[in-house]
Amino acid sequence: MQNIEKLIDDLHLEDLQNEMHPSFFDENEGYDMLIIRIPVISNELNAKSIGFIITQQSSYYYNKNEKKFEELTGRFEGPYHFIDKLTDKMLKSFIKYQDAVSDMEEKLYKDNMDEHFITHWLELKLDILRIERMLLRIANTLNELIDYYTKVEGFPINNYVDIHEHIDRTMRSATHQLSKLDYLYSFYNAKSNDKMNRMIYILTIISAIFLPLNLLVGFFGMNTSGLPFTSGSVGTYYAMSLMFSLFVITTLLVYKWRKKV
Repeated sequence: MQNIEKLIDDLHLEDLQNEMHPSFFDENEGYDMLIIRIPVISNELNAKSIGFIITQQSSYYYNKNEKKFEELTGRFEGPYHFIDKLTDKMLKSFIKYQDAVSDMEEKLYKDNMDEHFITHWLELKLDILRIERMLLRIANTLNELIDYYTKVEGFPINNYVDIHEHIDRTMRSATHQLSKLDYLYSFYNAKSNDKMNRMIYILTIISAIFLPLNLLVGFFGMNTSGLPFTSGSVGTYYAMSLMFSLFVITTLLVYKWRKKV
């Protein structure tokens, strides 16, 4: 084990120790380095970066907790089983996001969205975007790995192609969920704009009805002489009758206009 540690370049060792290092495949003269950064979906979205060293005879996994290399069974089988296990777990966990988008879609179509729609939408959008970016990087890294080892004797190309297919399928699903979220956001905006337009329309009607009454009240409220209905004891009655008549006439005109439109 001491020999493999001496074989690794110091910069590569730093890459293997980096918890956030992106997926990467590097070809070297004495060894090759493979780093896979895969999404870890639990209550919150995280990512796990795992590193491997592949030599002419064997392969090694770098244990970040103990800061040492662990020899795996088989030159190519060891990394495959390690990555395949994490990929299967990620595939099953991604269903969480598919269900969340479906629930949001159903609530929106039933007009049953809560006031935190935008917050939930943004959280889903950011998480799935991160997943899509990580999966795209993994797919490209696996392509480089497969192209490099495809002619090497004993390389289980079907196994690694199977992992690539699982990654690619999940990535396409993530892209599909992002498209659905974009559509839901457009639909939500359309519904919100429709409600706003209805409110403005109602306020416009109310303003059209009460504007003449406000003008009449303003007219009789002027502190000038010679105003009608100022003499006698029934001036207030006449003014109220005029305002009521004006209210009825305006309402009928607005109703006829609405019916015509």
